[in-house]
Amino acid sequence: MGKLELPQKIPECHALIGALFGRIEKLEALVEKQANRIGDLERRLGLNSRNSSKPPSSDQPDAPPRPEKEPTGRKPGGPNGHEGHQRALLPPEKVDRIEPLWPKRCEHCARDLTTIPIRVEVGEPIRHQVTEIPLARATVVEYQMHSQHCPDCCLATTAELPAGVPTSSFGPCLQAVVSVLSGVYRLSKRSLKSALSDLFGVDISLGGIIACEQRTSAALAAPVAEVREYVQQQAVLNADETSWREGRKKAWLWVAVTTYATAFMIHARRGTQAAGKLLGTFAGILGSDRWCAYAGHKLRKRQLCWAHLRRHFEDFAEYKGPAGTIGGALVLFTKDLFRHWHQARDETWSLAKLRKTIAPARHSIEELLRRGSVCGERKVEGTCKELVKYSEALWTFTRVAGVEPTNNAAERALRHAVIMRKTSFGTRSQEGSRFIERILTTVATLRQQDRNIVAYVQETCERAIEGKRLRSLLPNAKIMTTDALAAADRLSTP
Repeated sequence: MGKLELPQKIPECHALIGALFGRIEKLEALVEKQANRIGDLERRLGLNSRNSSKPPSSDQPDAPPRPEKEPTGRKPGGPNGHEGHQRALLPPEKVDRIEPLWPKRCEHCARDLTTIPIRVEVGEPIRHQVTEIPLARATVVEYQMHSQHCPDCCLATTAELPAGVPTSSFGPCLQAVVSVLSGVYRLSKRSLKSALSDLFGVDISLGGIIACEQRTSAALAAPVAEVREYVQQQAVLNADETSWREGRKKAWLWVAVTTYATAFMIHARRGTQAAGKLLGTFAGILGSDRWCAYAGHKLRKRQLCWAHLRRHFEDFAEYKGPAGTIGGALVLFTKDLFRHWHQARDETWSLAKLRKTIAPARHSIEELLRRGSVCGERKVEGTCKELVKYSEALWTFTRVAGVEPTNNAAERALRHAVIMRKTSFGTRSQEGSRFIERILTTVATLRQQDRNIVAYVQETCERAIEGKRLRSLLPNAKIMTTDALAAADRLSTP
């Protein structure tokens, strides 16, 4: 830049000064904009699982540790006088074989006790049980379908497979084991191939494993669709979503959790259309985060997740000035809220008592949110304004029984699928996505009802092969009715 030549006349000086002031204002605006961006980037670098929705697995080694519980003063281990816990013995009806053992020689005088004709037992025998798994090898049955000429018409007739025998090379039990090891225990196709060979002596190709999964998926289609319809009719539901991959495209795995059933769905979108398909006609209380896809649900019938809000407040507390002060106060009052909620849950308080106890914290939180909406920090102001707008959905758990203040039920349901996604990188086709959402729905629902997963999947595969009515996944329902099957067929279409 060359040397600035000062004008000689006063009007020219005024014009130069005005131009310089204009340039200074532009530079100040640019500096302010860059400072705000630098601050946002620095705060983004400081985000972790404690002050954002990032998972703990994404935390860097130098991230601040999560807050520990206050020490109780009790030493590790059981206290003095604590009754020890041993493995419980199975009742006699669950024991496969009982082996009575008698002493052979007296431990006091060394006399041979085997020659005594009448044994006199002292007290009850000491019971010791050993649980063992027998080595299993798959059985192979060959069906030889002979052809025979008819003496009357001289035409050949070939025998048919007996009822219940699958046309595939693998039976329903093996098909169920393949599906459970893949969908429940997250074994990759190659690991599953090796496991079947090592454990059962089964030689199966990768394509054979996929075929078993697809047959199981077809068998589970109707029961899973019935679960989706059941979930949409419940009074309280928690919903969440996480990223997924289908082929080379990004997709989303959605979940809807109720007390006795859970439904999964893989969809190409994360917006209102996908949420509408997941929720359907649901008109009860929806627990979720603040994602805009749920905005179509009535505000008075929503419960926003306080675990998410607490992480936001932790982030606010790291700001300087009024925003940090407000954030720190919100963290403290949120801790009080959770303390009261846990106490109410453990001691089975009435809703009236819970509302009365939480009222002071609620008043303080709402006042802090109003102050935060004008604190001068853009991000804090935006979040606080949104929470003031959603105020009615913050306290639903204090007026409706069965509603929790967090969305932990849905987030816990997704953890298994998130680990599966990280190890498998999603699915390659729509058929693979249908298998994943159906097996996840089946597993989560059966576990909620404390039902055996392998037994149900095996029975469903057997009934599908035999053409029998399928057993329902719903609580207190045994066999699916004709109406339920028809509704399931409509809902099972992707």
